Order: sequence, then C-alpha cells, then structure tokens
Amino acid sequence: MNELLHIEDLHASIEGKEILQGINLTIREGEIHAIMGPNGAGKSTLGAVLAGHPSYEVTQGKVVFRGKDLLSMPAEQRAREGLFLSFQYPVEIPGVSMVNFMRAALNDKRAYEGKEPIAATDFLKLMREKKQLVEMADKLNNRSVNEGFSGGEKKKNEIFQMAMLEPRLSILDEIDSGLDIDALRIVANGVNALHKEDNACLLITHYQRLLDYIVPDYIHVLANGKIVYSGGKELAKELEEKGYEWLNI
Repeated sequence: MNELLHIEDLHASIEGKEILQGINLTIREGEIHAIMGPNGAGKSTLGAVLAGHPSYEVTQGKVVFRGKDLLSMPAEQRAREGLFLSFQYPVEIPGVSMVNFMRAALNDKRAYEGKEPIAATDFLKLMREKKQLVEMADKLNNRSVNEGFSGGEKKKNEIFQMAMLEPRLSILDEIDSGLDIDALRIVANGVNALHKEDNACLLITHYQRLLDYIVPDYIHVLANGKIVYSGGKELAKELEEKGYEWLNI
C-alpha cells in the first residue's frame, strides 16, 4: 500500500501556547486510523493543523501528503490535493445554497485536476446519488449551507460533501458528537461506503461506540500533544473499560 500521509515530529502552537509536541504518524492507502485521548490532548488541533487552519503556527516537523510538502501549501491547495476535514461544529453560510456551494467546490477541484466543469445535469444526478448515502432530504438542497439544519443534518451534510469531493484522506473530527443512534448509523454507513483501497480516513473521537460502526485498522492515543500509545481495534474497548490512566499518561 502506498503512503498517503507521513507526519514527523510535528509541533504546533496557538497564541504562543504549544499544543502539538512531537506528533509522528503514517497513514497508507486503504487504512482507517482513529485518534482518541483525553480532553485538551490536541486531537482537534491535529486535524486543524493538517487542514491549514491559519490560527495555528507549525514550529517544528514535517508533513508529507501524497509525496508533497503539505505544510508549504495554503489551505485551499491542501483541499484540492485531496485532503478533507469534517468539522466538529459545522458552520452556517447564510446566502449560499447547498447546490451552488457544492458545484463551486467540485468544479474548483476539477479545474485543479485539468478537467472541464461538470455539466448541470450530471451534477444534479451526482448530488441525488450521493445524498442517498446519508439519507439526506431533498429540501436541504435549496437552503443556505447548514442554515436551520439540525445537529444530525449538519453531520450528514459533512459526509455528503465528502462523498461529492471524493478526497484521498478524510479527517473526521468527532462526527459522532451529538448524534442519536439512527443518525450515527446513517453517518457511519456513509463513511464505510466511501472507503476504498486508494483513500484513507483519520477518525477523531472520544467514544468507542463510533468504532463499533467504523472499524479502524489502528487506534492511537494522543495525550499532552503526543501519540503515546498505538494498537489495533481492540484498544478502543480497553479504553472504554479502563480509561486512560492505565496507560500512565
């Protein structure tokens, strides 16, 4: 399997406070990785730094994505290269319809890949197909992005966007937070349906229940800005039963 992402000794700060203190991680095509850990450990910060959030300053280390220096790219180029971040708290974008938002995003990606803009009929057909993955209601198409959406609808919308853009690496930041069992099942089924041999997924979560639906190949425990322990899918149940103290972190 080809290497998609390689992180080496990554340090990052916000407002002078160091949050990431030496992250090392490699993700290959076809793999699902999960990041778990106590509150304030740096889990969401890692996702934000990889996506290029401007509030964070990388002070040390390197990140290679698909053979290229990720840290030298602006956020929009990282997205065009195939990196996708699903937000823990998806933002509302008043005045921008879902249809226009998704068509602009998809055509920007296609232009970067040297492709022609997608025809309107093909785009609407693609939208109908991808919406079925997350059982998304048609009425949401004409609303502004996330405006008036319930918590579950916002999370479904994140996975719908992922389905439309077909990223190579999806970073899903607590997609399970605030979801009831039915919504969790729908979102997880969408993620599983999109998983292929040439892409990968990094799940950031607090809870083992998500990993009953999306089974990871590897689980990493992040604490105090570092990955302090890694294991297989069975590690999630141990953490659920014992907490983090048994790892002496």
